[in-house]
Amino acid sequence: MDEFRALHRPGAPLLLPNAWEFGVGAFLAAQGFRALGTTSLGVSAAAGEPDGAPATRDATVALARRLARLDVLVSVDITDGFSADPAAVADLAAELADAGAVGVNLEDGRADGELAPIERQKALVEAVKDRAPGLFLNARTDTHWAGDRSVESAETRARAYADAGADGVFVPGLAEPADVERIVKIGLPVNLLFLPGKVTFAGLAELGVARVSLGSLPYRMALRAAADTASAIRDGGELPLRPPSYADVVALLP
Repeated sequence: MDEFRALHRPGAPLLLPNAWEFGVGAFLAAQGFRALGTTSLGVSAAAGEPDGAPATRDATVALARRLARLDVLVSVDITDGFSADPAAVADLAAELADAGAVGVNLEDGRADGELAPIERQKALVEAVKDRAPGLFLNARTDTHWAGDRSVESAETRARAYADAGADGVFVPGLAEPADVERIVKIGLPVNLLFLPGKVTFAGLAELGVARVSLGSLPYRMALRAAADTASAIRDGGELPLRPPSYADVVALLP
């Protein structure tokens, strides 16, 4: 975890692209990205399941094991831990650590659109850190997705998770500069989601952010590229992007 933690530098943040299958991860690693995250939406969609569904737990672990074969640091999105039982979530964290992952994202948003009670979420954070202390636990709070979108709520939850032992805090949807600076003052590495048209990587760096995640954006861009490629061929247009060659992709595989 030491190398991964060292990449979280306020003012010079880690850009963390997110993969949903081995080939994408291998291609990103070949472009020089030292660390990768996974995206629950991409993993779930590939499995034909709703985002973060408990049925995707095994697919998430399997992807982590495959990505860990690469010379890259892997942080795994485990959504809400796929369980409300602290022991079960801690078991998952330990399994991922054994698989070679260096970090996990654990969120307080729930499938019903509500936020987990703070004390219940703290218990999950504490269980993970007790069972897998070597993992960088990025505590995600969904106040700006499922909550009241107030920086006060985000700060309250972020501080609570910090007290429970979290190594970093993640507030996807947070973008207002004054709000970002307020969360940065908590003292843990702050992770924000890149929001096209709302924030820039350089702007987030200036605010003291230590990590910028791309979330499901690469997956969604890949969907757009696939559709645009098929449409261009059908309509006699030009291909939207220049792809790697077949041989290039084969060379990335074990």
